[in-house]
Amino acid sequence: QDPMDFEWSYWIEWGREHILWLLAGHLLVSQVSRLLVEKYKPWCLMVYGMLACWLLLGIKGFAVILLHAAVSFAVAQFQLSLLTWLCSLILLSTLRIPAVEETKRKWYDTENEYYLLLFTVSVRCLFCTSFSLEYCWHRPTQKSSHSFPWMLAYVFYYPTFHNGPFMNFDEFSKQMRRQEAFSVKSNLSILIVGIIRIFFWWYLAELMIHLMYIHALYSSALPLESASYWALGGLALAQVLFFYVKYLVLYGVPSLLLQMDGLKPPALPCCVSLMHSFTKMWRLCCLSVVCVTYRYIYVPMGGSQSSLLGMLFSTALTFAFVSYWHGGQSYLWYWGALNWFGVIVENGVKRILSISLIQDLI
Repeated sequence: QDPMDFEWSYWIEWGREHILWLLAGHLLVSQVSRLLVEKYKPWCLMVYGMLACWLLLGIKGFAVILLHAAVSFAVAQFQLSLLTWLCSLILLSTLRIPAVEETKRKWYDTENEYYLLLFTVSVRCLFCTSFSLEYCWHRPTQKSSHSFPWMLAYVFYYPTFHNGPFMNFDEFSKQMRRQEAFSVKSNLSILIVGIIRIFFWWYLAELMIHLMYIHALYSSALPLESASYWALGGLALAQVLFFYVKYLVLYGVPSLLLQMDGLKPPALPCCVSLMHSFTKMWRLCCLSVVCVTYRYIYVPMGGSQSSLLGMLFSTALTFAFVSYWHGGQSYLWYWGALNWFGVIVENGVKRILSISLIQDLI
């Protein structure tokens, strides 16, 4: 097995030891509550999510996430989007303060447990930001549906707790409040088909890990220097295809549970081999953080509907946040800048080709 893909190895290990069992517990609580107490389902799932968080992250990890939610909710009361974003960035920056990092490491026996807290809090920051911004944007008459208990039900919803996928608060609360007919038979068929698909994706990912050694090749300069450009292109394609299959598994499991809870899950990533547009790739292959930035940064700042400078600025802000959320290391800023440049070039060429004179020449 190629052990160099940290993300796959990490989540598979945690999944086998703890997370899959806790997800199975969530499924049981969800189905029983849908069958017996549909009205109280959100609160049953909230309590279960809190207990699962306490069990895996300990009382201190649980307290950190609760504190983040409480601070975000308090700041949202001012109903200022800029203040909400400032609060979110400050909370996110606390994850990178060396003294705070060392303190949190001492709470756990292993580095993997600390990383679980780090990843979970990072994803929870996105959910807190979504709730707070939706709160700022709604009229006073709609504020009753944005209470602190509903924020906790959203933040501690366990299928999306550790790694996503992202679902904005308005969609979550609207679908969670909806009471519909519950059929054990139809839910069972959804579960069986979903498990078969996930096992197929998981087996395909394991085959790639055991036979292709993509990440091991990337970790050494010697084979890359000696490879032809065709071989390098093949390695690059293999890596992004593995990334796609990996997230079909990592997002496929929580998406299946969302369906079982009566919610409509976000669309799974689109296969990169079907992409010919750089912009379309970002829209259809986007992961949690990209969904957040598109809805809460790119569109509010004008996006493609604004002037050329406005589009440049909103796109730059989007990739800046994506780079910062992932850790803010120098290579991530380079990665964000290159992606920003790719999107801008593609949009620039599209605008040029839309000119009637150019179309006539073509």
